[in-house]
Amino acid sequence: MNWFEGTVAFIVIWWVVLFAVLPLGVRPLEKGDIGHAAGAPANPRLWFKAGLTTLITAVIWCGFYALVNSHLIQFRQP
Repeated sequence: MNWFEGTVAFIVIWWVVLFAVLPLGVRPLEKGDIGHAAGAPANPRLWFKAGLTTLITAVIWCGFYALVNSHLIQFRQP
């Protein structure tokens, strides 16, 4: 796997993990204010979730990288 393929794999994994992490700890506003959606979270903590997503993705990507370099999974025919 070259650097471009590794980067693309990281980005794809990052987006999948982001959508799994986004609902963590979401609490709706107690009373809806004018101009806010009724389901908008009180404190979305997006920077924390982006960091957590990056850490989880790094672990998953390292496993994926090791699996591809061990030749257990091949994307090209020999």
